[in-house]
Amino acid sequence: MHPLLVFDLDGTLAETAGDLIGTLNFILGREGLPPISLADGRMMVGAGARALIKEGFTRGGADLPADRLEIFFRDFLDYYEAHIADHSHLFEGVASTLDRFSTAGWRLAVCTNKVEKPAVHLLQKLGVADRFAFICGQDSIFVDGKAISKPDPRVLWATIEKSGGARERSVMIGDSVTDIRTAQAAGVPVVAVDFGYTDQHVSVFNPNSVISHFDELWDAVQKLTA
Repeated sequence: MHPLLVFDLDGTLAETAGDLIGTLNFILGREGLPPISLADGRMMVGAGARALIKEGFTRGGADLPADRLEIFFRDFLDYYEAHIADHSHLFEGVASTLDRFSTAGWRLAVCTNKVEKPAVHLLQKLGVADRFAFICGQDSIFVDGKAISKPDPRVLWATIEKSGGARERSVMIGDSVTDIRTAQAAGVPVVAVDFGYTDQHVSVFNPNSVISHFDELWDAVQKLTA
């Protein structure tokens, strides 16, 4: 079994808040609600599009019935797909770090709460989709007919299995409490980046390691897997 790194996407591999909040503000503006600033929005984007839309409506003081949420969710995805990489970019050091681990025999995967299709589309636009053995979105894994997503540990286990990895030889990399809790529940060590989308410093959630730049990931993983 190859060792495996499983990455979150938004706020971990890529800075995507500009396009996500731009899409949210398109929906809010259409409904006559005030926009969300990018600074506030960066703290809101880690839990997926539905949660982002709900928070935008809550901050605008508007009710959002479940049936309307699904309509806005589909509209969100349509607009976002058309603007998915207008402003998004990989964080500094990501591409060279992926190369280093791949050359050393590591497999790579993504486990995100983004819907799978836009996740793949974004990674293609950013030029790295082909680096990953499997890209798992919030609608990729079904249990008893229902899609599961982080922080359910089963979605991480499924990502590892579909990537040809083993739990005991895998490491999760993420930026939020959701990623950290997912890995902890799955029994997988987790490295947290401290430049992503969270309103508290990631260290308070007790990841195994914290890094501030992707150049630090190699040493962090070596310590965890020694």
